[in-house]
Amino acid sequence: MSKVINKNLMLNKKIGIVSLGCPKNTSDTEYMMGLMDKAGYEITFDTDEANICLVNTCSFIADARKESVRTIVELAELGKEIVIAGCMATHFKDELLKEIPEARAIIGTNNILEIVDILDKISSDSDIRISAVSEKPYEFSYDSLPRIFSNIGSSAYLKIAEGCNHTCSFCIIPMLRGKFRSRSLESLVNEAKQLVESGIKEIILISQDSSFYGLDLYGKMALPQLLNELNEIDGLEWIRIMYFYPSEVNVPLLKTINKLAKVVKYVDIPLQHSHNDILKAMVRPLNPEATINLIREHIEDVKIRSTFIVGFPGEKQHHYEHLLDFVNTQQFNRLGVFTYSQELEVPSGSMTDQISSKIKKQRQKEIMLCQKSISYELNNSLIGKNIKVLIENYDEAKNVYTGRSQWDAPQVDGLVYFKNNNDLSLSLGEFANVNITQVTHYDLIGNAI
Repeated sequence: MSKVINKNLMLNKKIGIVSLGCPKNTSDTEYMMGLMDKAGYEITFDTDEANICLVNTCSFIADARKESVRTIVELAELGKEIVIAGCMATHFKDELLKEIPEARAIIGTNNILEIVDILDKISSDSDIRISAVSEKPYEFSYDSLPRIFSNIGSSAYLKIAEGCNHTCSFCIIPMLRGKFRSRSLESLVNEAKQLVESGIKEIILISQDSSFYGLDLYGKMALPQLLNELNEIDGLEWIRIMYFYPSEVNVPLLKTINKLAKVVKYVDIPLQHSHNDILKAMVRPLNPEATINLIREHIEDVKIRSTFIVGFPGEKQHHYEHLLDFVNTQQFNRLGVFTYSQELEVPSGSMTDQISSKIKKQRQKEIMLCQKSISYELNNSLIGKNIKVLIENYDEAKNVYTGRSQWDAPQVDGLVYFKNNNDLSLSLGEFANVNITQVTHYDLIGNAI
């Protein structure tokens, strides 16, 4: 990367935005954009238009870090000055300014609300470089903050908590985002109402562990109470919950999801493995089949998404075959399979019997081939059915609309492609009733009725 910094770059107050990683990062980026916009900075997603770029990074696993570094290097080679925010800024706070001369500032996950002050300082002094990475968790009640939405149409993420209290042996998140801390019910309901008033139809609750919500504030898991209050908001159509922790799934929560009309019948529950030997090594809840049975018992017509890790240290062939059989038996509606990433800062990184990359990739491929067939058969059962679809896109050349059913989260699940052969009045951000006539392995095809 070039070591020459153009001192006139910051005369242009247009800021290029790149947001990497999970929905929690997306949410953080949207608040930073809102603060920048309110302070008079111009926001663009076309980094070619900007002289300085904010990159909100991910540092969860090696592949995520590589993507973050690649993005930063590419921008630096184009002559951009860079503000590095997010998990990688927290993770490598001592190295980034030293190694990347184009980096004018780094902003940790606990410092995102300082974005305007930092931009103002580096704008007024072309020699200054700032490291704002605090270990002290910040207090956040985002309902009072401006926000600019990024790319999920009439849906919006609502971060209900930050951090995590679990000690999964493969996960670096508690180190990067701290202990679990919930937002207040009042703050969340206030922001949800503001979102709906701005045209949002679907609110997606996100955190590292959504089922744990409220325990730190109220002495009890308060997700059912939050769902009840959100369900009363006029104009809100769908409430989606991302990330249930297996041992925290309980009957009162499941019954609340089942009874509330606006809460979609979709459960996202990363189980990570099926065999108790591997789950013990992961420091994860055991006996996942009992959790799945409980969910299906108490939520009518539920669709379940899960994720698994293959190639965890010590995963023998019989452990893997147990997982493959579990996937085949449970028939998950949505599934993601990831190869284990060795991270030296967490306990699993120094475990013996690490699995070769070749074996990990082969196991991942086999399970996903199994899931491909399962998904196709489950999709086939929807042919002839009428489903509600949130319209998100229209291809005028092909005369095809694209949207999602209640069983599909944005950017991770399937889509519904449909035509308007009946010449109905359809608008982006609204809902259509679609009759399913065809399916692919992961998507649905139909016609608005």
